[in-house]
Amino acid sequence: MKPDSDELKFLISQGEGYNIEFKESFSGSIAREICAFANANGGKILLGVSDDGEIRGITISNNLISRIYDIARNSDPALKVEVSRMGNILIVDVPEGTDKPYTINGKFYVRQGTNSQQLQRDEIRRFFQEEGLILFDEKQNYDFDPEKDFDETTFRTFLEMTRTSPILEKHDILENLGLLKNGYLTNAGVLLFCKKVTKFLLNATITCVLFQGRDKYKILDRKEFDGDLYSNYQDTVTYLQSKLNTEYIIKGGPREEKLELPESALREAILNAIAHRNYFSNTNIQVYIFSDRVEIVNPGGLPTGMSYADLGKKSMPRNFLLFGLMQRMGLVEKVGTGIMRMNHAMEEYKLEKPVIEADENWFTIIFNRRSEKWSEPIQKTVEKTVEKTVEKILGLIKENPGITQRELAIKTGLSRRGVEWNIRELKERGKLKRVGPAKGGYWEVIEDV
Repeated sequence: MKPDSDELKFLISQGEGYNIEFKESFSGSIAREICAFANANGGKILLGVSDDGEIRGITISNNLISRIYDIARNSDPALKVEVSRMGNILIVDVPEGTDKPYTINGKFYVRQGTNSQQLQRDEIRRFFQEEGLILFDEKQNYDFDPEKDFDETTFRTFLEMTRTSPILEKHDILENLGLLKNGYLTNAGVLLFCKKVTKFLLNATITCVLFQGRDKYKILDRKEFDGDLYSNYQDTVTYLQSKLNTEYIIKGGPREEKLELPESALREAILNAIAHRNYFSNTNIQVYIFSDRVEIVNPGGLPTGMSYADLGKKSMPRNFLLFGLMQRMGLVEKVGTGIMRMNHAMEEYKLEKPVIEADENWFTIIFNRRSEKWSEPIQKTVEKTVEKTVEKILGLIKENPGITQRELAIKTGLSRRGVEWNIRELKERGKLKRVGPAKGGYWEVIEDV
């Protein structure tokens, strides 16, 4: 397919990423990029575009195009690429390989974030679990119906977060991002744009459990989040906020509320679990809250090729496509920096660094909660964040009984799943009921007698 001007604008606006590489001029390094894309989810190389997205243009000749085809044919096994031009920009479209892994000059490359990294053959073999098996997030999901099961609201949020201008049709955007293949959404697309993930991926949920004391003897509260990836992430953060203590700080101005553990570190740990978990595992991500610590546990230990000593120094994402999209959304930054940011946030709080435990099956991050002997006084809140949210929701409903859940999400700052969760909680507690149908009905707040 020949690119049109809108597609070229879209590709450049996305910037370099897991599926897109800019090169200001032709060089031998293009062989590495072709190999890496073929070993991953496929991608496009734009010759004549600088790293910062500025169109420089190149001189395009038949000889240049022939050299690119030769590079692809000389890979092992041979590859087929499509080369097209748009003005003085040359676009090399590399499809996902069907006979992975591929080598160029005896070397193996794979895409990691915005870079192509060389790996050893045994690492490549184990990465794909078996030779020829694609990664989980890149696999087509035949149960997902892009027309019936696709959440348009979540998709619009994604476009806003990635600053993607909808100059192309949804179908074309998803294809260019590597999320749509032959009319089927990949598992990464399902995670991002599903309405209820358990309909398609039973174990892609997050379970949060509050225990009494320091062991798992007595459960005080338990929630499982089963929406799209971003909603599950936000709802998990909200749950932690509601169950951890808060410090009030008054310095002559408005009162500041400070969570007992740095929220930024907790967010990093949750995102780490979502991005790097083993989605082939039959269990989910678990968040445990004890009286003395918080544990965030995900299935899938250290990826092949990494050792415990490498933590915080280098990264080898297990789910390349998903990680790249989370980067575009601004949820994660450069690979290998998450642990460093967690450590820094804990140090600023004058707390010890999180404890990391990893084996071949599990990865656990443990945050020790503040002890009573901590040097700075803490005033614990009696009223948790969740109760404040409940009060705000009830207040908005009293003002406008016909308010929609979407309007509640906008006014409270919660995700759509977060609003649904709070509404369900209020109904179970007998504080709210629905009168009439979903459309055309209204809410009724039940006052305490």
